[in-house]
Amino acid sequence: MKKIILSLAIFLTSLCSFAQINTDRVMIIGRNALYFEDYVLAIQYFNQVIKAKPYLPEPYFYRAIAKYCLDDFKGAEDDCTLALERNPFMIKAYQLRGDTRQYQNDYEGALTDYQESLKDYPNDKFILINIGIVDIQKKDYEAAEETLNTLLKYHPKYTQGYLTRGAMYQEKGDTVKAFENYNEAIELDKYLPQSYSMRALLRYYKQDYDSALIDFDESIKLDPLQTGNYINRGLVKYQKNDLRGAMSDYDKVLELDANNIIARFNRGLLRAQVGDDNRAIEDFDVVLKYEPENYMAYFNRALLKNNISDFNGALNDLNKVLAEYPEFYQGFYARSEIKRRKNDLAGAERDYNYARQEENRVRKELASGKKTNEKTREESDKNMDKFNLLVVSDKSEEEKNKFNSETRGRIQNKRVNIDAEPRFVVSYYEKPNEVRQSVYFSPLVDALNRKNVLPRKLRITNNEAALNQLQIDDHFNSINELSDKIAKNPSNAELYYARGLDYMLVQDFSSSIENFEKAIQLDPNFLLAYFDQAVVHEKQLELKELTPDYDIKTAEKITIPTIGNKNPQTSSLNIGLPTESASAKLEYDLIVRNYNKVIELNPDFIYAYYNRAGIRFNQKDYKSAILDYNEAIRRDKEFAEAYFNRGLARFYMKDYTRALEDMRKAGELGIVEAYSIIKRMTE
Repeated sequence: MKKIILSLAIFLTSLCSFAQINTDRVMIIGRNALYFEDYVLAIQYFNQVIKAKPYLPEPYFYRAIAKYCLDDFKGAEDDCTLALERNPFMIKAYQLRGDTRQYQNDYEGALTDYQESLKDYPNDKFILINIGIVDIQKKDYEAAEETLNTLLKYHPKYTQGYLTRGAMYQEKGDTVKAFENYNEAIELDKYLPQSYSMRALLRYYKQDYDSALIDFDESIKLDPLQTGNYINRGLVKYQKNDLRGAMSDYDKVLELDANNIIARFNRGLLRAQVGDDNRAIEDFDVVLKYEPENYMAYFNRALLKNNISDFNGALNDLNKVLAEYPEFYQGFYARSEIKRRKNDLAGAERDYNYARQEENRVRKELASGKKTNEKTREESDKNMDKFNLLVVSDKSEEEKNKFNSETRGRIQNKRVNIDAEPRFVVSYYEKPNEVRQSVYFSPLVDALNRKNVLPRKLRITNNEAALNQLQIDDHFNSINELSDKIAKNPSNAELYYARGLDYMLVQDFSSSIENFEKAIQLDPNFLLAYFDQAVVHEKQLELKELTPDYDIKTAEKITIPTIGNKNPQTSSLNIGLPTESASAKLEYDLIVRNYNKVIELNPDFIYAYYNRAGIRFNQKDYKSAILDYNEAIRRDKEFAEAYFNRGLARFYMKDYTRALEDMRKAGELGIVEAYSIIKRMTE
């Protein structure tokens, strides 16, 4: 490990020598990593810039973004402060720091920062909505209403503004105005699932279960991967005595997320209600595996173990509960019964008498109105009297959804439009798919893997994964090792290709392109080098188009285009917005020629058709894109991503019938987003 860390330090230090151009280049590589969500790697690059030039504000700000995206809000706040100490006019840093403070419940500090941002951008909708959210969190509804009214005066078509104002009225208890705002949001954008889920929850609390069910159904149609909607729809169905339907919703949640604790707990209760004791115990076992201090789960499991005559197991669970909650009389009644069945009559009598005493006390409190009967409980509510109530999301969790900060998430590139499926790349890592397993294969990739010249197994994916710390260190170490091997064997194309992959994964695109180019020079038929070089060119051009200050000279390479499946939302925290480039078409043509070469070398390499189609799609040349998708699908009848993207291209050409056919096929093959688009198309 020391050797790996030392190699990393030597490599980064050499990159970041005190020459101005190299420091700037390391900043760009760091921003490459930031944009492509390699946050841990990005932090390392910004650390090197800070070490070399600690007086620059930018590396602190960009490091703050990386930490923010890793949920290190205090670290992000500190870095914003360091950036502002060096440049007190960096408005983006005030806004980001305000957001970090908001997540840490420092509402006054957040307001101060947002107000500072507002001086330069008085009508900025993102700043205004965040101020409104902070006021709501402070329970200052009068100030929140004034801010949100101002927001909607300047931005009357801003759907999120109506949702936030509706949530504010709901918090105040003014359900009439809350409904008005939710309805207005739906009128403005009937395809936003959050609008329906928020209105559904309000209807649920108003006990209008039929209408709530309709809204949850609609929200799930639009976003079938949002597990919270299934959980809440399950609660509605439970209130309507549709236990089978509620169970089905919890099954769906656990199909998407096997470790969802709320769904496990609720399904365990439902299974207990229908007498499925053993499988209910299995659910509570999982809950306790991840929450070993969930005493309600212990108690419910104890009752179930008692049902199946596992008296010792039941007694162990009850002892844990009653040691923590000595006033929980139901627990003492249950333990009394178990002790009686185990012939501990004295112990049974003691527990029974104590339980009677506590029960009388609780009944007096109920009679006086100090306690109320409820049908559900929040996850954070640890009142053991509610042990058998289904769990609803915490209000604090609801607030995170209702009052969702506009800067949360991937700050530098908010995505709001329908996106084409991403390009493919030959790499080492893949992010696991939640719905379907990737089975992409190529004999060329398999053949190279069998040679055992690469440090790990190659795979084809369009779902790249960010590297963890160990992987980052490993690839920097690999660069050094490959450099030693290349020095001894400079005519080995595969070594250059391997080093190009390492540079690609650490987001040093210029060095990656150079190595792929060298591999091609040594072996003009090296198909995978052409392919990955094209992909890296696309990534560079994507950054150039989305970042106005991306310096091509500093990057030291002409950049080539992206497939164009990212459409950032305007925000004062965006790193940049798409811009037209005079050289863009030439750069697109250059990369198309790379894919042409791949197809010339192997006409059955379907991913080249797919990626080339993506470029043409990005240029709005839908007819040519469709021809390429046709070729890919002709060679692979189950190429889900090609069906999906061809469906979008046909939709833009107003060929709605065939567009729907493609979307249905894509959905059938596992791309669940296709169903939301089908709904939009059919309406």
